[in-house]
Amino acid sequence: MRREIETLDAFDAHVAGEGTLRGCAVQSLDLTARQPILERTDVHNALFLGCDLSASAADSLARRGALVFPRLPDVPFNAYRASLYNADELYRGLDRGYPSTPDGRNYSWTLRGASSLLDAALARVLHDHAISDALAEAAPDQALGVGIMGGHAIARGSEAYRRTARLGAQLAASGRLVVTGGGPGAMEAANLGASFGGTAADLDAACDELASVPTFHHSIEAWASLGLAVRDRYHCTKPTLGVPTWFYGHEPPNVFATGIAKYFDNAIREDVLLSLCGGGLIFTEGAAGTVQEIFQSVTRNYYAAELHQLRPLVLVGLDYWTETVPAYPLLAALASGRLMQPHVHLVDTIEDAIAALD
Repeated sequence: MRREIETLDAFDAHVAGEGTLRGCAVQSLDLTARQPILERTDVHNALFLGCDLSASAADSLARRGALVFPRLPDVPFNAYRASLYNADELYRGLDRGYPSTPDGRNYSWTLRGASSLLDAALARVLHDHAISDALAEAAPDQALGVGIMGGHAIARGSEAYRRTARLGAQLAASGRLVVTGGGPGAMEAANLGASFGGTAADLDAACDELASVPTFHHSIEAWASLGLAVRDRYHCTKPTLGVPTWFYGHEPPNVFATGIAKYFDNAIREDVLLSLCGGGLIFTEGAAGTVQEIFQSVTRNYYAAELHQLRPLVLVGLDYWTETVPAYPLLAALASGRLMQPHVHLVDTIEDAIAALD
């Protein structure tokens, strides 16, 4: 197996301990000061992915059997990044306006159509692969992952928002890793609750503070800035994942996910998001995107041939899922007589939702 080297400390330790980089994958490191070491180290069959290298060093590596993948020009992101994003990185420069942030620049790049060019399309694919690799390292045990899916339109301060935040907090307290689509609304509420560092009363107070900027529609800057201030004030650092996409550029990422796996390709993003939720999925009120996730997850259960392949699917809101958006009757009809039938639940409280996971 290849040894992945993603920090300079790991690079130095590996070379000192093993004396070789043969077969290693060195990812997105500034190696300009390591050229003398590279010159005397065996690099046969090593991969250098997006590393900073002088032209002479890159040429030497290639002549000695390494594969050197350079950074691709004219794209606003690192296609070989070795880690997930975080909110501070994506919103860097927010005081100058959202379009100047890395998140805003990446979205503008997709809107310009540059991503359809061959080299840019390659960069986008490499980026999404790197994110998937980083996500596998961040969440190695998918059995602990519980997805909370819901609509982006749920406003801060609403009862639905508060209820979802409490759900996220209770799941995290039980040892689960809360996973969401990484956007605003119910997704933000779930990541807020899961990452929260205070008491239940503190969580209510945080929701009260956030309610002063209920949505991002009028100002992403105000929405994200308030979120960052609340995150820091209440020490929202417990692990929780968000898996958003630039495909939906009108949905900026929420700041409460401690690890953000942001993708360009939404189809890959949806599949990866659902695959992380081995402990089950909880669906709160939502519209088309949430309904898509319900039936995409149902497909896995519908064709499951063994019990260990099944995951609980829990819809929260009796009236909503039977009258407003009547997804549950169709879901129940699909489940009837199959292995998945006892694993599909319709409940009305977050306590019943958590109990259904067990």
